[in-house]
Amino acid sequence: MGLFDLFARRPALSEGLEQYRNTSGAVLLDVRTPEEYRDGHLPGAKNLPLDRLDTIAEPAGSPLFVYCRSGARSAQAKARLARAGYSVTDLGGLLGYRGPLEA
Repeated sequence: MGLFDLFARRPALSEGLEQYRNTSGAVLLDVRTPEEYRDGHLPGAKNLPLDRLDTIAEPAGSPLFVYCRSGARSAQAKARLARAGYSVTDLGGLLGYRGPLEA
């Protein structure tokens, strides 16, 4: 991951979620820890912690949307998954998000 990747523009979380909902076959990945995921996650999200990205079960080329708490881990996840052949949108972090969460 280069310095540019850390500062690349991300869609606002609400904008990114709308894009996710309108993308056929898209997968929403929460790259936080299982404990953070259990405390509350975006509806429909699958938990795949950053340190377990190599276990991803989605076919290469699948459109992925990733997020975490602050956006740091999701930026790392985007870079790693893109290198593996995935189309990835980084939604950033949940900080400041006021929409519905599942527990």
